[in-house]
Amino acid sequence: MSLPSISPAFLESLILNLLMKKRIPREQTFLEIFLVSLALIFAGTQAKADNPLLPGIRIAIVGNTFADQLRSHGYLETLLLQHWRDEPVSIRNLGWAGDRLRIRDRPTNFPTEESTLRDHQTDVIIACFGMGESFEGEKGIENFKTDLKAFIGSHRGKQYNGESDVRLILVSPIAYEDLGELTPRLEERNRELQLYTDAMQKVAENESVPFVDLYGPTRALMSVPDAIPLTINGIHLSDYGYWVASRILYDGFFETESGIGDQPWQISIDAKSENSDARGLSLSGLSSNRREISFQATEEASPSLPPPTQRKPPTALNSRRDTMVVKNLQPGKYVLMIDGERVASATEDEWAEGVAIDSSPAHREGEAFREAVNDKNQQFIYSWKALNQVHIVGERRNSPSGRALPAEILEFKALANEKDAALEGGIELKTREWRIIPDTN
Repeated sequence: MSLPSISPAFLESLILNLLMKKRIPREQTFLEIFLVSLALIFAGTQAKADNPLLPGIRIAIVGNTFADQLRSHGYLETLLLQHWRDEPVSIRNLGWAGDRLRIRDRPTNFPTEESTLRDHQTDVIIACFGMGESFEGEKGIENFKTDLKAFIGSHRGKQYNGESDVRLILVSPIAYEDLGELTPRLEERNRELQLYTDAMQKVAENESVPFVDLYGPTRALMSVPDAIPLTINGIHLSDYGYWVASRILYDGFFETESGIGDQPWQISIDAKSENSDARGLSLSGLSSNRREISFQATEEASPSLPPPTQRKPPTALNSRRDTMVVKNLQPGKYVLMIDGERVASATEDEWAEGVAIDSSPAHREGEAFREAVNDKNQQFIYSWKALNQVHIVGERRNSPSGRALPAEILEFKALANEKDAALEGGIELKTREWRIIPDTN
């Protein structure tokens, strides 16, 4: 019996999507990975603890540099806000560069983490650790597991929201990326990171705490030939890396759930028959003569944020972009216009394959929303982790400037709360005029 023909793009997408759910050793050959992937399909999935993420909850993110920098990129928070437009979550990022489970240095008299969690009325803590600890190597595994259990125990039974026990989600470190001379001990470091990820997963299972694996998916993506680098130095993510990691985290949070905001926009039009199908939008008034197409598109879900790169992401990630497919156009080059603005241009063959449409007016509004998320986070940081801590809680707090600063800190806190409230509802969903016409430029 002969096997059906499988395109390389489809195979890459299948393998990467499976790798983002299951960790598969990257030393295996392409065929071996494919066969292991097929085996995993029939093997089923491992049960996870109940997902504590619910509409309207208040989340705190704690952990290392990875956690800290989530706040200045805004991709994860934007995804979560889009997930529940009418009952948005509220997030405060308490990440601190260099934090470990046992070592979490703060300035003199800095507010305790517990007081900040209570102030935010935290329902769920997302904890990102393991990268710094992994430098202890294999000999540090048992201490890491002990510290992780102690961390979970330190929050167990605490009711920071005043009503119910706080819930935790553990997040593993990312993989170590091969950047040549910038990243020595590559295989050894990834072996250590694998061990710490396995240890975190085991503790999470024993403690009935949800766990999201970032190591496996990021290592898989780093191994794709000619992959876009995810990091700037092997362990610290770039803008593009945070776009990728935020998507992996989001998928990990909602692995068994689905909703209208979870999938990218997908539009399919047959220029000859005038048949159409769409996800994330509803189409009306479609007309076509195979050289010009026009219709109205009503947005039912927020647009997907485009990747911050000019290069095409791997197939598995590129499929997460908002895409439009138009078949049976007459030969030529065509431009998509939305409300009179150029969005994308491609040949009839390219349109038939599918074209990313993530530079539309709606996508610009989505990017503005992400910037508003980042601004809110910055106001919170000014109130919680201000640069001039010595004047606020340190030895100069009794100086004239020190006595004046606490009031300013309260102003920043109020600003953060106001901006948090302004994010409710996400971007306005609109009905816009879409046209595909010959591109004369």
